[in-house]
Amino acid sequence: MTQDLPTGTVTFLFTDIEGSTRLLHELGVEEYAKALGEHRRVLREAFDRHGGTEIDTQGDSFFVAFPTAPGALKAAREAQEALSRGRIRVRMGIHTGTPFVDEGQYVGVDVHRAARIAACGHGGQVLISASTAALTGTEGLRDLGEHRLKDLSAPERIYQLGDHEFSRLKTLYQTNLPIPATPFLGRQSELPEVVELLQREEVRLVTLTGPGGTGKTRLGLQSAGAAADSYPDGVWWVPLAPVRDAQLVAPSIARALGGTVDVAEHIADKRMLIFLDNFEHIIDAAPQVGELIAQCPRLDVLVTSRAPLRVAGEWDYAVEPLREAEAMELFTQRARAVRRDFEGNGAVAEICRRLDHLPLAVELAAARVNLLSPADLLQRLDRRLPLLKGGTRDAPERQRTLRATIEWSHDLLTPEEQQLFSRLAVFVGGFTVESAEAVCEADLDSLERLIEHSLVRRWQSGRLGMLETIREFAAELQEASGEAGEIRRRHAEHFLEIAESANLSIHSLGRGPQRHELVIPEQHNIRAAIDWAAERDPELGLRLAVALENFWITNDPSEGARRFAALLSRADDIDISLKAKALRDYGATVDVAGDYDKAADLYGQSQQLFEQAGDESGVATGIFRLGIIAHVKEDLEEAGRLYEESLEIFRRIGDPIGELQVLGSLGDLEFERGNRRRGRELTEASRVQGLEIGWVWWDVSKSAILAKEDLTEGNIVEGEARAREMLRRAHEIRDRKSTVNGLGLLAWAAAERGDTERAGALWAVAEAEAARAPIARWDVWRPILAPHMPESTPDSAPLSLEEAVQFALFGDA
Repeated sequence: MTQDLPTGTVTFLFTDIEGSTRLLHELGVEEYAKALGEHRRVLREAFDRHGGTEIDTQGDSFFVAFPTAPGALKAAREAQEALSRGRIRVRMGIHTGTPFVDEGQYVGVDVHRAARIAACGHGGQVLISASTAALTGTEGLRDLGEHRLKDLSAPERIYQLGDHEFSRLKTLYQTNLPIPATPFLGRQSELPEVVELLQREEVRLVTLTGPGGTGKTRLGLQSAGAAADSYPDGVWWVPLAPVRDAQLVAPSIARALGGTVDVAEHIADKRMLIFLDNFEHIIDAAPQVGELIAQCPRLDVLVTSRAPLRVAGEWDYAVEPLREAEAMELFTQRARAVRRDFEGNGAVAEICRRLDHLPLAVELAAARVNLLSPADLLQRLDRRLPLLKGGTRDAPERQRTLRATIEWSHDLLTPEEQQLFSRLAVFVGGFTVESAEAVCEADLDSLERLIEHSLVRRWQSGRLGMLETIREFAAELQEASGEAGEIRRRHAEHFLEIAESANLSIHSLGRGPQRHELVIPEQHNIRAAIDWAAERDPELGLRLAVALENFWITNDPSEGARRFAALLSRADDIDISLKAKALRDYGATVDVAGDYDKAADLYGQSQQLFEQAGDESGVATGIFRLGIIAHVKEDLEEAGRLYEESLEIFRRIGDPIGELQVLGSLGDLEFERGNRRRGRELTEASRVQGLEIGWVWWDVSKSAILAKEDLTEGNIVEGEARAREMLRRAHEIRDRKSTVNGLGLLAWAAAERGDTERAGALWAVAEAEAARAPIARWDVWRPILAPHMPESTPDSAPLSLEEAVQFALFGDA
């Protein structure tokens, strides 16, 4: 470009024609060419009137820069008004930033952001970023809320020029793809190639293969996000690095999708993409992927693995190292994150070449620029790498070079820091500073040094963690150190303390409030601790599993059942009281999962052991839970008898927690017998007692019943308020069953108020969740809720569960 480009704060405008191919077929070549020429004339005149500089045109799109944000908006408004009289419909995106100008071209993320915003819209729609709106004011703009763009950046608040109604923006609304901490760089040819593979009808499984450190995960995330338009039922990321058991692959997929059991039944004929990240260490699960694809005709799967899965229909896409220019750009960017005045020189290209342009190796080297100049880095690489090309002889050269780079970073640590580095490998799925101090005897200075060396990373959540490639290297050092067993035991005992302090077991109720938030982020560490304990200390493993009773119930009862079964099969000589508790909690997991006969058998076994141990509270709890089984089987007389028998024991021995449980269940029984006043009295008394001791799950459960009764009696305001608070707490503790029930109750309240659109939207999500995976007791709740729902639900795809919760609680998805 020979013209002067606006500099400083610049407002970019991108345009694109909607449905250009269809319009070409409808109008024919000659008529379409005339319409296209008129469209260009209209746009250029509007842009020129308001100081726009045409930067580029590709096909039927424009890229224009304006020195002021108001000028860009005026140009867009006038252009759309003129185009409204013709056949061509144009979408526009406007964003303001401070880009660099390099050799007559704009460089930086602001350019990409403007293009992404434009791509979200529809013909005739003008979308505006928050930075532009801040300069123009929001008068005449419609706030469309926050949206995730396909560059996987943090949510962007988007506004619309004018108040016309358009379809939902084409953003990443049905996804759990994580937000990367750094911009996506390079892969100019790989990204479109992978996206094109995913969009081909005959391609169902694409595996990105290559050694650790080549950037497979980042390319996979970017490809999945870019392909999202092809998957109306969502794009779902399943991180498998923390998973060590092939049997947990299907449950991991189910959890990512929001279900808990049969994944194939959950997906059925939905059009979705699943991204299975880091598959190589559980390659035995590969046949499960093939079977899933065969059972779900519209499902596509994207995988990252160091080796292909070797299943039918797989497309193996080898991820090569970065190109030289891409590697240098990555090095420079990461170096500037450490030292913002960093300026590269000829040594950078040579450093990247010596590192085979591997992204991870480049990042590790760039992290050192705060201490070493590029020339010093290169000198050290020259001296160290030839000595460090160890490993197996059949390992790829790049993989051995990466290992050498990690070793090189490791060797720069002090002995104390090296010891901490190896110990930290015990954590799976990240860790907190407090856990590192307790398990690994970490000090803050050493942790900070490991972060500076890029061997440990800070996550957006505030937790710390390692890339899996680095963690595996650290784990090898830990095994070689001779202290692995001691560290693993410390790890298991530490997370036992955390689990017990969360008060999620009936045995710990009354000691303090339930704290699900302590356990949810540590799920992978807890699983790793149980796995180790199952082999080395089954009694410790059972103590962990028992401490997590309410976690298994709310999160995944089927996993809890598997854990208890495996641990009990290995625990021959353990304390009788612990075994009784484990059998009872095992029974609770299969009870919630719907296997009532097995639950009754396990409750009976636990009751017998409690009798042998002389534990009257345990005996009464067994009787009470057998009453629950009779209740769900609709034997109300037997249920009432067992409830009263257990209540007599609880009152005699002075067990208020047992008593409040029985009162709650007696309240349910009274409701079913038609004694609504007595049922409400008992249920409310039970709820209040549970709330006083911090039993969150019990409060949620009883609040749902009371909200149902409020709505049944026509107390809509009270019922809706109670249901909304119940939903908020259920969502906090990740109780899927209660969350869905809460949505159903709020849909009922909305229907009673005449808001059929809101009721239909919430009920559609409840039905979709029940269809994708069974919900405990849904066969009881659905017949109560369904008659109050509107006859028709929205034609559009339902909200995700997370969006529905936000919509229900705050009024917007």
